[in-house]
Amino acid sequence: MAAPDVSRAGEVRRRRLIAAAFLLPALVLLGALVVHPIGYSLYRSFFDRSGDTFVGGDNYVEILRDDTIRTALRNTALWVVLAPTTATALGLIFAVLTERVRWGTAFKLLVFMPMAISMLAAGIIFRLVYDQDPHRGVANAVWVGVHDTFAESSAFPKARPGRDSPLVAVAGGAFETRDPVRAGTPVPVPLVGVAPDALPEGTRTARAPAAEPGKVTGTVWQDFTRGGGGRTNTVDPTESALAGMRIEAVKDGRVVERTTARSDGTFTLSAKADGARLRLPASNFREAYAGVAWLGPTLVTPAVIGAYVWMWAGFAMVLIGAGLASVPRELLEAARVDGANEWQVFRRITVPLLAPVLAVVLVTLVINVMKIFDLVFVIAPGAVQDDANVLALQLYRTSFGTDADQGLGSAIAVLLLVLVVPVMLYNIRRMRREARR
Repeated sequence: MAAPDVSRAGEVRRRRLIAAAFLLPALVLLGALVVHPIGYSLYRSFFDRSGDTFVGGDNYVEILRDDTIRTALRNTALWVVLAPTTATALGLIFAVLTERVRWGTAFKLLVFMPMAISMLAAGIIFRLVYDQDPHRGVANAVWVGVHDTFAESSAFPKARPGRDSPLVAVAGGAFETRDPVRAGTPVPVPLVGVAPDALPEGTRTARAPAAEPGKVTGTVWQDFTRGGGGRTNTVDPTESALAGMRIEAVKDGRVVERTTARSDGTFTLSAKADGARLRLPASNFREAYAGVAWLGPTLVTPAVIGAYVWMWAGFAMVLIGAGLASVPRELLEAARVDGANEWQVFRRITVPLLAPVLAVVLVTLVINVMKIFDLVFVIAPGAVQDDANVLALQLYRTSFGTDADQGLGSAIAVLLLVLVVPVMLYNIRRMRREARR
C-alpha cells in the first residue's frame, strides 16, 4: 500500500511544480510591477524630499495641513459620489429604453463610441466644448441661444450720450431727456459709443425727424460721422440709425407710452407723451450674454465629471444591457398581467434582478474614478487646476517637476491605495459570493 501512496504524492508534487513553473513569470511580473512599487512607495513616504532624512509620519500630517491636497481629497470624494452613480444610472436608462426601439443597436453603438477615444483626446474635445466664447464652445453656444430666446440682449451695449447731449444718465443704467418734450416739436436723441462695425446688419442711414401736429416725434441715431466732420446733436447725411431702440414716455415716474425706433431711427408717440420726459430704458444697453463659465472655479469639477460620464455611460449601458438580456421575460410579463405598470415592473423586478450587474459596474467605475487624472489635467485650465484638483493629479504635481517632493508624493500614493483597497476587497468578496451560488 505504501508504493501507491508514494507514487500519488510524487504526482501531486510534479503537478504543483508544473503549476508553479507556469505561474512564475506572472508572479515575477506582479512582484516587479505591483508589489515592489507599493513597498517602495510606502518606504519612501517616511523620508523627506531628498530621501536622505527619515521624517516618520510628517508627510502624512502634511497631507492634512495642505489646502491644495485637502481640495484634492474633497474633489475626489465628489467624483466617487457623482461620476459612477450618474454613469450607471444613465447606462441603466439607456439599456432599458433601447430594448423598446427598433434602432436600439445603432443608438447603443453611438453611446458606446466614446469608449474608443482616449482620455487625452476626450479632454481636448471637451476643452473646446466648454470654451467661454459662444462662437467656439458648443455648450455656451447652446446656452446663450436658449437664454437669448427668452431674454434678448441689446444690439447697442456700448451706446451712451455724447458731448452736449440732451440726454442725462438716470438710475439703473437708463438715459432720459433733460427737459420735457412737447407735441409738434421733433426730439433729437443722439448717442455715441457704438463702433460702426458693431452696428447690426442692415443698419440704414438715419432720417431727421419731421414735426407732426399733436404727436411727439424724434430720431435715435449714432451721432458720429466716419472721417470726422458733421454737427453735434444734428442728423447728418451719413450717420446711422439705431433701429430697434426702445423709448418710453415718463410722467411723474410712471410710463405713459412706449415705442420702438424704426429702421431709419425715427419714432412717433401720441399726445399722451406731451409734457413727459423720454427715457431710453437700461434694457437697450444690456451687455450681450456671454454664457456660463463652465471652466471657472465653481463649475470646473462638475464640467469634467460630465466629460467622464459622456465617455463611460456607454460602458455601463453595454454591461447592463448584457445583464438585462438574461432577465427572465416570464417574470416581467407575469407582473404586467397582475396589473403592475411599467414603472413598478422596472423598480420592483428589473432593478432587483440587475443588482449584481449594477454592483459590478458601480464598483468598477468607483475604482476608475479614484485614479482619474488625464481628463482633469487636460480640461481644467492652469488658473483653476487647483479648484479641479484630484488625488491622482496632485500625486503627479507633487512628485514631478522642478519643485518635486517624492516623499510627500509617495504618501499621497499610499493614501490613494488605502482608499482603493476597501473597494477592491468588497469586489473580491462579492465575486466569491457569486461564484458560490
